[in-house]
Amino acid sequence: MKTIKYIIYKEGKYYISQSLNVDVASFGSTVEEAKANLKEALDLYFEDAPARKNYQKINESLIGELSINI
Repeated sequence: MKTIKYIIYKEGKYYISQSLNVDVASFGSTVEEAKANLKEALDLYFEDAPARKNYQKINESLIGELSINI
């Protein structure tokens, strides 16, 4: 069993859920739906044995926010 770290953010009317360990994302109308849909997408992704090599273990994660002039 592997631990997956993910983030969820709102974009428009949907919540986007994105894995940090592999390049897999999903979405939903609620936070709970976005999380459940991400789990389903990850289960499908990892059904492919070669995809398991893409897993990157993350020991610690932080989220931050910066302001920049653009």
